[in-house]
Amino acid sequence: MIKRAVNLVEAGAIESALRVVTTERNGLVALEEALTNGLAGPFCNAVNIIGGISGRLIVTGVGKSGHIGTKLAATFASTGTPAFFVHPAEANHGDLGMIGRDDAILAMSWSGESQELQGILSYSRRFSIPLIAMTAGENSTLAREADVVLLLPKVQEACPHGLAPTTSTVLQLAMGDAIAISLLEARGFTPNDFRVFHPGGKLGASLTHVRDIMHTGDRLPLVRQGTPMPEAIVTLSHKHFGCVAVLDDDGKLAGIVTEGDMARNLSRNLAELSVDDVMTRTPKTIKPSTLATAALAILNQHSIGALLVVDEDNRPIGLVHFHDLLRIGVA
Repeated sequence: MIKRAVNLVEAGAIESALRVVTTERNGLVALEEALTNGLAGPFCNAVNIIGGISGRLIVTGVGKSGHIGTKLAATFASTGTPAFFVHPAEANHGDLGMIGRDDAILAMSWSGESQELQGILSYSRRFSIPLIAMTAGENSTLAREADVVLLLPKVQEACPHGLAPTTSTVLQLAMGDAIAISLLEARGFTPNDFRVFHPGGKLGASLTHVRDIMHTGDRLPLVRQGTPMPEAIVTLSHKHFGCVAVLDDDGKLAGIVTEGDMARNLSRNLAELSVDDVMTRTPKTIKPSTLATAALAILNQHSIGALLVVDEDNRPIGLVHFHDLLRIGVA
């Protein structure tokens, strides 16, 4: 009996989920159709205004529009358009001073009649700050005051009571993302530019170069050709990378001795050998400009724990270990 009740709940939940997804998808279809018709011109005007300012894009909104606006401000800022979110209520209590005359304002309100926006609207008109409205209220106060109106299609909310902002916030989010990406592409924003604004997390890690994380200088485990193995083992132990690089007389890479190489030679008397007798003469190397993700792929492909970083003359200038990639979040 209990199991059957659970199954009925699950069936109802899936039916509800599908209805929500379908309703919100229909809203996006309506937005797509609007962008091929009357919304195209205002959209281009908005992109041109934001792309032409020397200041920042101020995103504002209240309620669910405010939550979407906070996300959009972060998206703009991370894709090359300096932006931040100003809460309209806080703006009325001093935060209007955060808005400069070189800025532009993107005000979001589904109805266009949010009373909390009045202060920002008046401020933008007083100082001739470009105002872009994102609203479904064609004849609303916000639309009348704005320089550009991004008129969103009036769509059915996924909420069965038509009350909770659902489809409407999806459209706001999609429209804001469309503006941000249009600006990104117009500026020729590159992955390297993206890296500047995303130094942390998985995304930042995937855009990190080996030169940014490699060990250098005295941290490198280096020995010369002819070095006795006991001496090389001491270096290997002190540096904690599980390997030592072997250099020729010109300081170029001649080989590498790893813990695996030593294990394969345990049947021999290591105390009587030099690194030349044990080393791998064609070690895997990378350049300092290699992405950390590419370094990880090489480590995985060859089942090794570290890579030597060499310059154009094949001289070791660094070392990157699997633990370094693990530390920054690539591995």
